[in-house]
Amino acid sequence: MKLDVLAIGVHPDDIELSCSGTLLSLIKQGKKVGLCDLTQGELGTRGSAKLRLKEAALAKKKMGALVRDNLSMKDGFFKHDKTNLLKIIRVLRKYQPDLVLANAIEDRHPDHGRAAKLTADACFYSGLKKIKTNQKVWRPRSVYHYIQDHNLKADFVVDISKFMDQKIELIQCFGSQFFNPKSKENKTNQTPISTAAFMEFVRAKARSYGRASGFDYAEGFTMSRTPGIKDISEVY
Repeated sequence: MKLDVLAIGVHPDDIELSCSGTLLSLIKQGKKVGLCDLTQGELGTRGSAKLRLKEAALAKKKMGALVRDNLSMKDGFFKHDKTNLLKIIRVLRKYQPDLVLANAIEDRHPDHGRAAKLTADACFYSGLKKIKTNQKVWRPRSVYHYIQDHNLKADFVVDISKFMDQKIELIQCFGSQFFNPKSKENKTNQTPISTAAFMEFVRAKARSYGRASGFDYAEGFTMSRTPGIKDISEVY
C-alpha cells in the first residue's frame, strides 16, 4: 500500500501529542496516512508496553489512519546503527510515503532528538539502491519535524482549528499516560503529563503557534531544507 504521509514517533503518543491535528486535516483532504512507532514506550512511568500498544491501536482507529506499525526498538536505549536504520528503511520502502513527519530535532526527552536524526537519515538512505532490502528503492520527497515539549521557533505552522477537539480525543486514547480521575496511578505515579492541567497546556500551546498566522489553533514544524513556494499569495 502506498501512503501519502507517514508519521513516525519514537514513543506511542508522540504523534498524537504533536502532529495529530495536521494528520486529521490531511485525512479530511483524502490523503492516505499511516503511523509508525519506533518503541513500545516500555520505560514510561505509567502503564505498560502491552497497554500502550492497545491504546495506540485505538488512536489509529479513531484518527482514520490506514496502518500503524511498531518497530520494537529499545525504549531509551535504541542506537543509531545499521539494524535500526534498516528497520525504518523497510517501512519507508513498504509504504512509499511522499511526506514523513518525524520527532523534534531538539527536545527535553533525549529519545526525541536521537529518533529525529535516525528517521531523517533513514529517509535519505532509503533512496540508495545499493542498500538491499528486496524492495523498491524509495526516498520521501520531504521530511518535517514536529515540535514537541520545547517551544521551538517554528519554520511553519499548520492550521488545526477545525480539529483541535479531535486531537484532544486522540491524546486521551492513551489513558495510561494522561489524567484519569479513576486511576490509582494519579496518586502514586504523577508525571509532568498526567496532571489535570496538561490538556489546558496542549490547547494553549496550539493557540500560541496559531496566533502569529491568524489561526485559532496550529501545530508547529521545523525543517532542515529551504522550502519552495510556487504561489506566494497562498502563504498566510
